[in-house]
Amino acid sequence: MLQTSNHTKVMQTEIAFHRCINPACGATYEPRSIRTSCDKCGDLLDIAYDWDRAAVPSKMSDFEAMWSQRTNPVRFSGVWRFHELLPFARQDEIVTVGEGQTLLQQTDSVGDYVGMNHGQLHLQYEGMNPSGSFKDNGMCAAVTHANMMGAKRAACASTGNTSASLALYCSATRLMKAIIFIGSGKISYGKLSQALDYGALTVQIAGDFDDAMIRVRQVSQELGIYLVNSVNPFRLEGQKTIMFRVLESLGWEVPDWIVVPGGNLGNSSAFAKAFMELKELGLVDRVPRLAIINASGADTLYELVERRGVRWNGGDVNMDPIREYNDVMDRDKIRADTIASAIEINRPVNLKKCLRALEFMDGVVRQVSDQEILDAKAKVGAGGFGCEPASAASVAGAKLLRREGVIAPSDRVVCILTGHELKDPTATVAYHTTDQDLFNKTLGSRGVTKASHANRAIAVPNELDDIMKAIELYS
Repeated sequence: MLQTSNHTKVMQTEIAFHRCINPACGATYEPRSIRTSCDKCGDLLDIAYDWDRAAVPSKMSDFEAMWSQRTNPVRFSGVWRFHELLPFARQDEIVTVGEGQTLLQQTDSVGDYVGMNHGQLHLQYEGMNPSGSFKDNGMCAAVTHANMMGAKRAACASTGNTSASLALYCSATRLMKAIIFIGSGKISYGKLSQALDYGALTVQIAGDFDDAMIRVRQVSQELGIYLVNSVNPFRLEGQKTIMFRVLESLGWEVPDWIVVPGGNLGNSSAFAKAFMELKELGLVDRVPRLAIINASGADTLYELVERRGVRWNGGDVNMDPIREYNDVMDRDKIRADTIASAIEINRPVNLKKCLRALEFMDGVVRQVSDQEILDAKAKVGAGGFGCEPASAASVAGAKLLRREGVIAPSDRVVCILTGHELKDPTATVAYHTTDQDLFNKTLGSRGVTKASHANRAIAVPNELDDIMKAIELYS
């Protein structure tokens, strides 16, 4: 039975349903409805399943058989290949553009930088998605539900990657119009160019991501526009498949650590939900630990968890420190400020789900400077997997945790690279440049004082002998 918004009981006709994450509430709602919060208590919602009615494989390795169905777009997708673990839509309702063809790369060059034994550090490279970031994992699920609901317009607030992903899905499928809210000067050209090229209606407001998030929620409510930010629980259903692919790449063995950048906290929340369900279904016998890495210029989660002691506490979250810190940010006009623009967020909408994730996965939270992020980014790039700055927070965070002794050199660690290098080429060029003015303007203003791992261009005269001498000297 499902509980509707007016708390009457209706027969459950589908496997999936909305469920309030607050254990003291636990209200449930029909899946073919548009909700981003509980009607009863206002908390966030999960998409939950009646697993007894679902066709769940008896072991994870059974999903390997799906590779034999590569001509089926559903099974080609690295998200929908695991349809049995997110069965909220029928196969004929699924929207896909071939997302999730991503790579788990074992890398000793980056492992040496972090301080790991050889063979133990892995990079999950989500920049290989169609729009160049992990967002496609969740967007295909959100757009699928939006289409199920007959939506003609879909909206998001974005620091860049969400807007690029939504715009791509709307453009490629022609199912609905994308409407994107961005803050003034708070989006890289690599990402903005995607939204514009894919034909989205882009609304730039005076303010930052948090301001844009407030407005997009208001506008979506008033105009009946489908909201696809990660407060939408269907987004996280798609994002949890990143963990399924990690397990698949590791021969279905569970790693010791998952290290992920912390922005709006959708990924960390989704990853924990994946392991909660796999554990419940008996498909894994243990779960990895979780490390969430903030940029020091956007460190709300670190502040709340590590300094103010906020915990999930079985769902009984003490909200006072959260409200107090929000008041401090308002009073002191604290704004997120980091070169890692994808995680430049003050008020993460999935905070409570993330607290639950930290409790379930015995997680830790750390913060790293922009200097540490860019140095780690350069080492990732030198290893052949260029990523945007926010992605490199995971590697910088792993290095910090290794230095602290929290991560052992023998642990198997998976760092999530959330976005492609070309999402923010300005930061990359500025780090490696010989142009001191460009370096100072782009990076120096954010506290970056050096480029220890820069690969600078060599200036030579346009003379054959000089060119050959330079190549012999430096190569």
